[in-house]
Amino acid sequence: MSPILGILASARSAANAANSYESIATVTVGSGGSSTVSFTSIPSTYQHLQIRGIGRNTYLDTFTSFTINFNSDTGSNYAWHYLYGDGSTALAGAATTQTVMREINFASGNLTTGVFSGFVIDALDYANTNKNKTIRILGGGDANGSGAVNLSSGVWLNTSAVTTITLTPSNSGNFAQYSSFALYGIKG
Repeated sequence: MSPILGILASARSAANAANSYESIATVTVGSGGSSTVSFTSIPSTYQHLQIRGIGRNTYLDTFTSFTINFNSDTGSNYAWHYLYGDGSTALAGAATTQTVMREINFASGNLTTGVFSGFVIDALDYANTNKNKTIRILGGGDANGSGAVNLSSGVWLNTSAVTTITLTPSNSGNFAQYSSFALYGIKG
């Protein structure tokens, strides 16, 4: 391929990638916090979904978790596993027949004010009614030089299209003010 054609092909590929994500909804938690964040009426017009967020749990701990629920299903229809590291400890775990999917390593109330964790959640083939739904999560946060990261994945044992995603902080906490969650649709 000539250098000119290579540059044109590269530019076209970059333009297609830039147009492959579409913003569906954004939630920013207001004063007083929130016990849940939900995305509802999700259209089935995309290949995959992605949630990008920064957040914090008000629960008094260093790091804690939040859970993920599809279509308000609270039956024992979820399974997940994770890898976690904080610089001195490495953990791995798994669970089956759960009522939610769990994301770990989320900044909490014992950290310095203003410290938030970042994360990306991918919901793959969320509208395909011929397969169970899988997610993958990459998250992490800094605790003034002693942060932690995790990689998780999970499955919802249901072939229904995902129309609602609910995130709920664990340990009776709330999402703190200024936590922000953005849902994107990814074209096929």
